[in-house]
Amino acid sequence: MKSIYRFVTFFVTLALVIVIHSKSTAQQSFTPIALRNDIQLRRVIDTGGYAVRIAKDPLSSQLYYLDAQANIYRLDIQPTEGSTKTLVYTFQDIGGAQETSGMAFAPDGTLYVVSNLYTDNTFVPIVRKGVLDASGVRTWSTLFSTVPIPRSNTAFDHVFNGIAVSPDGNYVYVNSGSRTDHGEVQSSQGVFPDVREVPLTSAIFRIPTNVTDLVLPNDEAELKANGYLFADGVRNSFDPTFAPNGDLIAGDNGPDADYTEELNWLREGQHYGFPWKLGSLDNPQQFPDYDPAQDPRLQPDFYAVQNGFYYNDPNFPPPSTTFTEPIANLGPDADQFVAQDGSLQDASDSNQPLYTFTPHRSPLGLTFDTEGVLPNDFKGDAFILSYGAADGNKKFSDGGQDLLHLKLNKVGDTYQVNATQIVRSFNRPIDSVIFNHKLYVLEWGEPGSIWELTFVE
Repeated sequence: MKSIYRFVTFFVTLALVIVIHSKSTAQQSFTPIALRNDIQLRRVIDTGGYAVRIAKDPLSSQLYYLDAQANIYRLDIQPTEGSTKTLVYTFQDIGGAQETSGMAFAPDGTLYVVSNLYTDNTFVPIVRKGVLDASGVRTWSTLFSTVPIPRSNTAFDHVFNGIAVSPDGNYVYVNSGSRTDHGEVQSSQGVFPDVREVPLTSAIFRIPTNVTDLVLPNDEAELKANGYLFADGVRNSFDPTFAPNGDLIAGDNGPDADYTEELNWLREGQHYGFPWKLGSLDNPQQFPDYDPAQDPRLQPDFYAVQNGFYYNDPNFPPPSTTFTEPIANLGPDADQFVAQDGSLQDASDSNQPLYTFTPHRSPLGLTFDTEGVLPNDFKGDAFILSYGAADGNKKFSDGGQDLLHLKLNKVGDTYQVNATQIVRSFNRPIDSVIFNHKLYVLEWGEPGSIWELTFVE
Protein backbone atom coordinates (compact mmCIF):
# COMPACT_ATOMS: atom_id res chain seq x y z
CA MET A 1 0.00 0.00 0.00
CA LYS A 2 2.37 3.09 -0.73
CA SER A 3 3.38 5.37 1.99
CA ILE A 4 1.26 8.45 2.64
CA TYR A 5 2.79 11.05 0.55
CA ARG A 6 4.99 13.96 1.51
CA PHE A 7 3.01 16.90 2.77
CA VAL A 8 3.93 20.50 3.47
CA THR A 9 5.07 19.43 6.93
CA PHE A 10 7.00 16.16 7.04
CA PHE A 11 5.61 14.29 10.04
CA VAL A 12 8.56 12.19 11.12
CA THR A 13 6.46 11.58 14.21
CA LEU A 14 3.87 10.16 11.88
CA ALA A 15 4.90 6.65 10.97
CA LEU A 16 2.21 6.87 8.38
CA VAL A 17 3.84 9.58 6.31
CA ILE A 18 6.33 6.86 5.45
CA VAL A 19 3.87 4.06 5.80
CA ILE A 20 1.54 4.29 2.87
CA HIS A 21 3.77 5.65 0.04
CA SER A 22 6.19 8.39 -0.57
CA LYS A 23 4.50 10.86 -2.80
CA SER A 24 2.41 13.98 -2.46
CA THR A 25 -1.19 14.24 -3.57
CA ALA A 26 -2.55 17.19 -5.47
CA GLN A 27 -4.76 19.55 -3.54
CA GLN A 28 -8.28 19.21 -4.85
CA SER A 29 -11.84 19.92 -3.87
CA PHE A 30 -13.36 16.73 -2.50
CA THR A 31 -16.99 15.77 -2.15
CA PRO A 32 -17.61 12.01 -2.27
CA ILE A 33 -20.02 10.82 -4.93
CA ALA A 34 -21.87 7.50 -4.72
CA LEU A 35 -22.01 5.69 -8.05
CA ARG A 36 -24.99 3.49 -7.11
CA ASN A 37 -28.52 4.55 -6.29
CA ASP A 38 -28.66 2.17 -3.32
CA ILE A 39 -25.82 3.96 -1.48
CA GLN A 40 -26.47 7.08 0.59
CA LEU A 41 -23.60 9.28 1.87
CA ARG A 42 -23.55 11.45 4.99
CA ARG A 43 -20.72 13.39 6.65
CA VAL A 44 -20.83 12.39 10.32
CA ILE A 45 -18.07 14.48 11.90
CA ASP A 46 -14.66 16.01 11.20
CA THR A 47 -11.58 14.85 13.08
CA GLY A 48 -9.40 17.79 12.04
CA GLY A 49 -7.32 15.53 9.82
CA TYR A 50 -4.38 13.13 10.21
CA ALA A 51 -6.32 10.32 11.88
CA VAL A 52 -5.05 6.89 10.86
CA ARG A 53 -7.43 4.16 12.10
CA ILE A 54 -11.09 3.60 12.86
CA ALA A 55 -12.31 0.47 14.64
CA LYS A 56 -15.25 -1.01 16.53
CA ASP A 57 -14.98 -2.22 20.12
CA PRO A 58 -16.91 -5.52 20.10
CA LEU A 59 -17.70 -5.25 23.83
CA SER A 60 -19.10 -1.74 23.99
CA SER A 61 -20.28 -1.67 20.35
CA GLN A 62 -18.80 1.79 19.98
CA LEU A 63 -16.53 3.28 17.36
CA TYR A 64 -13.06 4.68 18.08
CA TYR A 65 -10.45 6.37 15.95
CA LEU A 66 -6.70 6.82 16.42
CA ASP A 67 -4.60 9.74 15.28
CA ALA A 68 -0.90 9.62 14.46
CA GLN A 69 0.19 10.92 17.86
CA ALA A 70 -1.36 8.30 20.13
CA ASN A 71 -4.71 9.95 20.80
CA ILE A 72 -7.77 7.69 20.73
CA TYR A 73 -11.26 9.18 20.46
CA ARG A 74 -14.65 7.58 21.05
CA LEU A 75 -17.39 8.49 18.59
CA ASP A 76 -21.00 9.09 19.55
CA ILE A 77 -22.83 8.92 16.23
CA GLN A 78 -26.25 10.51 16.00
CA PRO A 79 -28.75 9.71 13.23
CA THR A 80 -28.87 13.30 11.97
CA GLU A 81 -26.85 16.19 13.44
CA GLY A 82 -24.87 16.36 16.67
CA SER A 83 -22.39 13.47 16.47
CA THR A 84 -19.50 14.00 18.91
CA LYS A 85 -15.99 12.76 19.63
CA THR A 86 -14.46 12.27 23.07
CA LEU A 87 -10.75 11.89 23.80
CA VAL A 88 -10.42 8.73 25.90
CA TYR A 89 -6.70 7.77 25.71
CA THR A 90 -3.53 9.76 25.10
CA PHE A 91 0.13 8.82 24.81
CA GLN A 92 0.42 9.27 28.56
CA ASP A 93 -2.20 6.53 28.99
CA ILE A 94 -1.04 4.15 26.29
CA GLY A 95 2.76 4.40 26.56
CA GLY A 96 5.11 2.97 23.98
CA ALA A 97 5.96 5.67 21.45
CA GLN A 98 3.97 8.72 20.46
CA GLU A 99 4.11 8.02 16.72
CA THR A 100 1.20 5.64 16.15
CA SER A 101 0.08 3.88 12.98
CA GLY A 102 -2.02 0.85 13.94
CA MET A 103 -4.96 -0.08 16.17
CA ALA A 104 -7.15 -3.16 16.56
CA PHE A 105 -9.59 -4.61 19.07
CA ALA A 106 -9.61 -8.27 20.08
CA PRO A 107 -12.90 -10.16 20.41
CA ASP A 108 -12.76 -9.70 24.21
CA GLY A 109 -12.29 -5.91 23.88
CA THR A 110 -8.53 -5.86 24.47
CA LEU A 111 -7.04 -2.97 22.51
CA TYR A 112 -3.72 -3.12 20.63
CA VAL A 113 -1.85 -0.02 19.45
CA VAL A 114 1.18 -0.02 17.12
CA SER A 115 3.76 2.72 17.55
CA ASN A 116 7.32 3.38 16.38
CA LEU A 117 10.12 5.02 18.35
CA TYR A 118 12.68 6.84 16.19
CA THR A 119 16.32 7.71 16.60
CA ASP A 120 18.44 9.38 13.93
CA ASN A 121 19.27 6.10 12.19
CA THR A 122 17.04 3.40 13.69
CA PHE A 123 13.50 2.79 14.87
CA VAL A 124 11.92 0.42 17.37
CA PRO A 125 8.31 -0.69 16.91
CA ILE A 126 6.32 -1.08 20.12
CA VAL A 127 2.92 -2.79 20.32
CA ARG A 128 0.98 -1.88 23.44
CA LYS A 129 -1.84 -3.99 24.88
CA GLY A 130 -4.73 -2.43 26.82
CA VAL A 131 -6.75 -4.91 28.89
CA LEU A 132 -10.11 -3.77 30.23
CA ASP A 133 -11.00 -4.70 33.81
CA ALA A 134 -14.47 -5.08 35.33
CA SER A 135 -14.57 -1.42 36.33
CA GLY A 136 -13.88 -0.26 32.77
CA VAL A 137 -10.24 0.74 33.33
CA ARG A 138 -7.59 -0.37 30.85
CA THR A 139 -4.22 -1.58 32.06
CA TRP A 140 -1.52 -1.07 29.45
CA SER A 141 1.56 -3.22 28.92
CA THR A 142 4.00 -3.93 26.10
CA LEU A 143 3.10 -7.00 24.10
CA PHE A 144 6.28 -6.89 22.04
CA SER A 145 8.95 -4.66 20.56
CA THR A 146 12.04 -5.38 18.49
CA VAL A 147 15.74 -4.67 18.57
CA PRO A 148 16.56 -1.40 16.74
CA ILE A 149 15.87 -1.63 13.00
CA PRO A 150 18.06 0.34 10.56
CA ARG A 151 16.25 3.21 8.91
CA SER A 152 16.99 4.16 5.34
CA ASN A 153 16.18 7.80 6.18
CA THR A 154 14.26 8.06 2.93
CA ALA A 155 10.53 8.28 2.29
CA PHE A 156 10.51 4.47 2.09
CA ASP A 157 10.91 3.68 5.79
CA HIS A 158 7.45 2.11 6.04
CA VAL A 159 7.96 0.84 9.64
CA PHE A 160 5.43 -1.30 11.59
CA ASN A 161 1.80 -0.31 11.06
CA GLY A 162 -1.17 -2.58 10.26
CA ILE A 163 -2.36 -5.01 12.92
CA ALA A 164 -5.09 -7.65 12.95
CA VAL A 165 -6.23 -9.86 15.84
CA SER A 166 -7.05 -13.47 15.02
CA PRO A 167 -10.74 -14.39 15.37
CA ASP A 168 -9.95 -16.49 18.47
CA GLY A 169 -7.95 -13.64 20.04
CA ASN A 170 -4.83 -15.78 20.46
CA TYR A 171 -2.53 -13.95 18.02
CA VAL A 172 -1.87 -10.56 16.52
CA TYR A 173 -0.60 -10.25 12.96
CA VAL A 174 1.48 -7.13 12.38
CA ASN A 175 2.83 -5.70 9.15
CA SER A 176 6.39 -4.44 8.93
CA GLY A 177 6.82 -2.44 5.75
CA SER A 178 9.97 -2.25 3.67
CA ARG A 179 12.87 0.14 4.25
CA THR A 180 13.53 0.40 0.51
CA ASP A 181 11.46 1.26 -2.54
CA HIS A 182 12.28 -1.91 -4.50
CA GLY A 183 15.19 -3.65 -2.79
CA GLU A 184 17.91 -1.14 -3.65
CA VAL A 185 20.78 -0.44 -1.26
CA GLN A 186 19.82 2.19 1.31
CA SER A 187 22.86 2.82 3.50
CA SER A 188 21.51 5.88 5.36
CA GLN A 189 24.47 8.05 4.32
CA GLY A 190 26.90 5.17 4.89
CA VAL A 191 25.75 4.22 8.39
CA PHE A 192 24.52 0.83 7.12
CA PRO A 193 26.78 -0.08 4.19
CA ASP A 194 25.20 -2.30 1.51
CA VAL A 195 21.99 -2.81 3.53
CA ARG A 196 18.79 -3.50 1.60
CA GLU A 197 15.96 -5.21 3.48
CA VAL A 198 16.61 -6.89 6.85
CA PRO A 199 14.79 -9.78 8.57
CA LEU A 200 12.54 -7.41 10.54
CA THR A 201 11.31 -5.51 7.45
CA SER A 202 8.96 -6.31 4.55
CA ALA A 203 7.21 -9.13 6.42
CA ILE A 204 4.15 -10.14 8.44
CA PHE A 205 4.77 -11.18 12.04
CA ARG A 206 2.51 -13.37 14.18
CA ILE A 207 2.79 -12.84 17.92
CA PRO A 208 0.89 -14.71 20.67
CA THR A 209 -1.29 -12.37 22.70
CA ASN A 210 -0.28 -14.01 26.01
CA VAL A 211 3.34 -12.77 25.91
CA THR A 212 4.66 -9.69 27.67
CA ASP A 213 7.72 -7.59 26.80
CA LEU A 214 8.79 -9.92 24.01
CA VAL A 215 11.69 -8.51 21.97
CA LEU A 216 12.03 -9.75 18.38
CA PRO A 217 15.58 -10.23 17.09
CA ASN A 218 16.80 -9.15 13.67
CA ASP A 219 17.57 -12.78 12.85
CA GLU A 220 15.53 -14.66 10.25
CA ALA A 221 16.39 -18.16 11.49
CA GLU A 222 15.39 -17.31 15.05
CA LEU A 223 12.20 -15.54 13.95
CA LYS A 224 11.19 -18.62 11.94
CA ALA A 225 12.17 -21.10 14.65
CA ASN A 226 9.91 -19.35 17.17
CA GLY A 227 7.00 -19.03 14.75
CA TYR A 228 7.06 -15.23 14.73
CA LEU A 229 7.77 -14.78 11.00
CA PHE A 230 4.40 -15.58 9.43
CA ALA A 231 4.88 -14.43 5.84
CA ASP A 232 7.62 -12.65 3.92
CA GLY A 233 8.12 -10.57 0.79
CA VAL A 234 5.44 -7.93 1.29
CA ARG A 235 6.32 -4.32 0.57
CA ASN A 236 3.77 -2.63 2.80
CA SER A 237 0.56 -4.47 3.73
CA PHE A 238 -0.98 -1.63 5.67
CA ASP A 239 -4.32 -3.35 6.45
CA PRO A 240 -4.18 -7.11 7.08
CA THR A 241 -7.79 -8.16 7.68
CA PHE A 242 -9.55 -11.46 8.34
CA ALA A 243 -12.24 -12.53 5.89
CA PRO A 244 -15.44 -14.22 7.14
CA ASN A 245 -13.90 -17.64 6.43
CA GLY A 246 -10.80 -16.85 8.55
CA ASP A 247 -8.39 -16.21 5.67
CA LEU A 248 -6.03 -13.28 6.19
CA ILE A 249 -6.17 -10.82 3.27
CA ALA A 250 -4.19 -7.61 2.73
CA GLY A 251 -3.55 -4.98 0.11
CA ASP A 252 0.11 -4.31 -0.62
CA ASN A 253 1.55 -1.07 -1.91
CA GLY A 254 3.78 -1.04 -4.94
CA PRO A 255 6.94 0.98 -5.62
CA ASP A 256 7.67 4.40 -7.10
CA ALA A 257 7.28 3.00 -10.59
CA ASP A 258 4.38 1.79 -12.71
CA TYR A 259 3.97 -1.68 -11.18
CA THR A 260 0.63 -2.93 -9.93
CA GLU A 261 -0.54 -2.71 -6.34
CA GLU A 262 -1.39 -6.09 -4.83
CA LEU A 263 -4.13 -7.90 -2.95
CA ASN A 264 -2.75 -11.01 -1.25
CA TRP A 265 -4.07 -14.00 0.65
CA LEU A 266 -1.47 -14.14 3.42
CA ARG A 267 -0.53 -17.65 4.46
CA GLU A 268 2.06 -19.02 6.84
CA GLY A 269 5.47 -19.67 5.35
CA GLN A 270 4.73 -18.10 1.98
CA HIS A 271 6.80 -15.44 0.26
CA TYR A 272 5.01 -12.77 -1.78
CA GLY A 273 7.94 -11.78 -3.94
CA PHE A 274 9.21 -8.40 -2.79
CA PRO A 275 11.72 -7.19 -3.87
CA TRP A 276 12.21 -9.69 -6.71
CA LYS A 277 8.61 -9.46 -7.89
CA LEU A 278 6.60 -6.24 -8.20
CA GLY A 279 3.01 -7.33 -8.66
CA SER A 280 3.32 -10.29 -11.03
CA LEU A 281 6.34 -8.84 -12.87
CA ASP A 282 10.04 -9.28 -12.26
CA ASN A 283 11.87 -6.37 -10.69
CA PRO A 284 14.22 -5.50 -13.60
CA GLN A 285 16.92 -4.10 -11.30
CA GLN A 286 17.87 -7.66 -10.33
CA PHE A 287 19.15 -8.34 -13.86
CA PRO A 288 22.68 -7.37 -14.94
CA ASP A 289 21.58 -5.70 -18.19
CA TYR A 290 19.12 -3.32 -16.51
CA ASP A 291 19.16 0.19 -17.97
CA PRO A 292 16.81 2.60 -16.16
CA ALA A 293 16.93 4.99 -19.13
CA GLN A 294 15.06 2.34 -21.12
CA ASP A 295 12.56 1.42 -18.39
CA PRO A 296 9.03 2.29 -19.59
CA ARG A 297 7.62 2.13 -16.05
CA LEU A 298 9.67 4.98 -14.58
CA GLN A 299 8.10 8.43 -14.31
CA PRO A 300 10.52 11.33 -13.79
CA ASP A 301 8.37 13.10 -11.20
CA PHE A 302 8.57 10.25 -8.70
CA TYR A 303 10.84 10.45 -5.67
CA ALA A 304 12.72 7.20 -6.23
CA VAL A 305 13.42 8.10 -9.86
CA GLN A 306 14.51 11.64 -9.01
CA ASN A 307 16.92 10.32 -6.38
CA GLY A 308 18.52 7.69 -8.61
CA PHE A 309 17.24 4.62 -6.75
CA TYR A 310 16.67 2.80 -10.05
CA TYR A 311 20.12 1.89 -11.37
CA ASN A 312 22.20 -0.90 -12.84
CA ASP A 313 22.74 -3.12 -9.80
CA PRO A 314 25.03 -6.15 -10.42
CA ASN A 315 25.10 -6.99 -6.69
CA PHE A 316 21.32 -7.42 -6.41
CA PRO A 317 20.98 -10.70 -4.48
CA PRO A 318 19.37 -13.66 -6.25
CA PRO A 319 16.04 -15.04 -4.94
CA SER A 320 16.23 -18.00 -2.59
CA THR A 321 12.64 -19.27 -2.74
CA THR A 322 9.53 -19.51 -4.88
CA PHE A 323 6.86 -16.82 -4.73
CA THR A 324 3.11 -16.62 -4.27
CA GLU A 325 1.32 -14.51 -6.87
CA PRO A 326 -1.10 -11.71 -5.96
CA ILE A 327 -4.84 -12.19 -6.35
CA ALA A 328 -6.05 -11.71 -9.93
CA ASN A 329 -8.38 -8.76 -10.56
CA LEU A 330 -10.93 -9.51 -13.28
CA GLY A 331 -12.20 -5.93 -13.32
CA PRO A 332 -14.16 -4.02 -14.33
CA ASP A 333 -12.33 -1.31 -12.34
CA ALA A 334 -8.92 -0.47 -10.86
CA ASP A 335 -7.19 -2.59 -13.49
CA GLN A 336 -5.07 -0.27 -15.62
CA PHE A 337 -1.43 -1.13 -16.30
CA VAL A 338 1.59 -0.09 -18.34
CA ALA A 339 2.64 -2.52 -21.03
CA GLN A 340 6.28 -3.24 -21.86
CA ASP A 341 6.09 -0.75 -24.72
CA GLY A 342 5.03 1.98 -22.28
CA SER A 343 1.40 2.15 -23.45
CA LEU A 344 -1.48 2.42 -21.00
CA GLN A 345 -3.81 -0.59 -21.06
CA ASP A 346 -7.01 -1.71 -19.33
CA ALA A 347 -6.82 -5.38 -18.40
CA SER A 348 -10.51 -6.27 -18.35
CA ASP A 349 -11.10 -4.42 -21.62
CA SER A 350 -8.53 -6.83 -23.08
CA ASN A 351 -10.16 -9.80 -21.32
CA GLN A 352 -7.12 -10.51 -19.14
CA PRO A 353 -6.53 -10.48 -15.37
CA LEU A 354 -4.37 -7.95 -13.55
CA TYR A 355 -2.37 -8.81 -10.41
CA THR A 356 -4.08 -6.81 -8.74
CA PHE A 357 -4.74 -3.03 -8.91
CA THR A 358 -3.78 -0.01 -11.02
CA PRO A 359 -0.32 1.34 -10.04
CA HIS A 360 -0.13 4.10 -7.44
CA ARG A 361 -3.66 3.66 -6.06
CA SER A 362 -2.37 2.93 -2.52
CA PRO A 363 -4.92 0.30 -1.42
CA LEU A 364 -5.83 0.38 2.28
CA GLY A 365 -8.83 0.41 4.58
CA LEU A 366 -9.78 -3.20 3.75
CA THR A 367 -13.06 -4.22 5.42
CA PHE A 368 -15.17 -7.37 5.22
CA ASP A 369 -18.88 -7.77 5.92
CA THR A 370 -17.89 -10.52 8.33
CA GLU A 371 -21.34 -10.85 9.92
CA GLY A 372 -23.25 -10.72 6.64
CA VAL A 373 -25.30 -7.69 7.70
CA LEU A 374 -25.22 -5.72 4.44
CA PRO A 375 -28.06 -5.97 1.92
CA ASN A 376 -28.23 -6.77 -1.77
CA ASP A 377 -25.10 -7.95 -3.54
CA PHE A 378 -22.84 -6.48 -0.82
CA LYS A 379 -23.62 -9.22 1.72
CA GLY A 380 -20.48 -10.97 2.95
CA ASP A 381 -18.23 -9.04 0.58
CA ALA A 382 -15.21 -6.78 1.02
CA PHE A 383 -14.43 -3.11 0.45
CA ILE A 384 -11.07 -1.43 -0.05
CA LEU A 385 -10.12 2.24 -0.18
CA SER A 386 -7.53 3.97 -2.32
CA TYR A 387 -5.50 6.72 -0.73
CA GLY A 388 -4.85 7.93 -4.24
CA ALA A 389 -2.30 8.55 -6.94
CA ALA A 390 0.59 10.98 -6.72
CA ASP A 391 1.13 14.38 -8.30
CA GLY A 392 3.62 12.91 -10.72
CA ASN A 393 1.29 10.15 -11.88
CA LYS A 394 0.46 11.39 -15.37
CA LYS A 395 -0.23 8.09 -17.12
CA PHE A 396 -3.33 6.81 -15.38
CA SER A 397 -6.89 8.07 -15.55
CA ASP A 398 -7.59 5.84 -12.53
CA GLY A 399 -6.51 8.24 -9.79
CA GLY A 400 -8.02 6.38 -6.86
CA GLN A 401 -9.19 8.23 -3.74
CA ASP A 402 -12.24 6.03 -3.94
CA LEU A 403 -13.98 2.96 -2.53
CA LEU A 404 -14.04 -0.37 -4.34
CA HIS A 405 -16.53 -3.16 -3.80
CA LEU A 406 -14.62 -6.47 -3.92
CA LYS A 407 -16.19 -9.80 -4.78
CA LEU A 408 -13.63 -12.44 -3.86
CA ASN A 409 -13.98 -15.94 -5.25
CA LYS A 410 -11.74 -18.80 -4.12
CA VAL A 411 -10.46 -20.73 -7.12
CA GLY A 412 -8.35 -23.74 -6.21
CA ASP A 413 -5.47 -22.59 -4.02
CA THR A 414 -5.97 -18.90 -4.71
CA TYR A 415 -8.57 -16.18 -5.13
CA GLN A 416 -9.88 -14.05 -7.94
CA VAL A 417 -11.56 -10.70 -7.37
CA ASN A 418 -14.00 -8.49 -9.23
CA ALA A 419 -13.35 -4.86 -8.26
CA THR A 420 -16.04 -2.24 -8.85
CA GLN A 421 -15.79 1.43 -7.96
CA ILE A 422 -18.83 2.45 -5.91
CA VAL A 423 -17.79 5.83 -4.40
CA ARG A 424 -15.27 8.33 -5.74
CA SER A 425 -13.73 11.67 -4.74
CA PHE A 426 -12.83 11.03 -1.12
CA ASN A 427 -10.09 13.18 0.42
CA ARG A 428 -7.21 10.76 1.04
CA PRO A 429 -9.35 8.02 2.61
CA ILE A 430 -7.33 5.84 4.96
CA ASP A 431 -9.51 3.39 6.90
CA SER A 432 -13.03 2.01 7.14
CA VAL A 433 -15.21 -0.12 9.39
CA ILE A 434 -18.68 -1.69 9.27
CA PHE A 435 -20.84 -0.61 12.20
CA ASN A 436 -24.60 -0.96 12.71
CA HIS A 437 -25.12 -2.21 9.15
CA LYS A 438 -23.31 0.81 7.69
CA LEU A 439 -19.83 1.48 6.40
CA TYR A 440 -17.81 4.34 7.90
CA VAL A 441 -14.89 5.83 5.96
CA LEU A 442 -12.16 7.85 7.67
CA GLU A 443 -10.33 10.50 5.64
CA TRP A 444 -6.74 11.49 6.36
CA GLY A 445 -6.82 14.81 4.58
CA GLU A 446 -8.09 17.91 6.34
CA PRO A 447 -10.70 18.39 7.67
CA GLY A 448 -10.56 14.63 8.25
CA SER A 449 -14.21 13.83 7.63
CA ILE A 450 -15.81 10.57 8.68
CA TRP A 451 -18.41 9.51 6.11
CA GLU A 452 -21.33 7.18 6.68
CA LEU A 453 -22.44 4.93 3.84
CA THR A 454 -25.95 3.52 4.12
CA PHE A 455 -26.81 0.61 1.85
CA VAL A 456 -30.46 0.87 0.92
CA GLU A 457 -32.41 -2.35 0.52
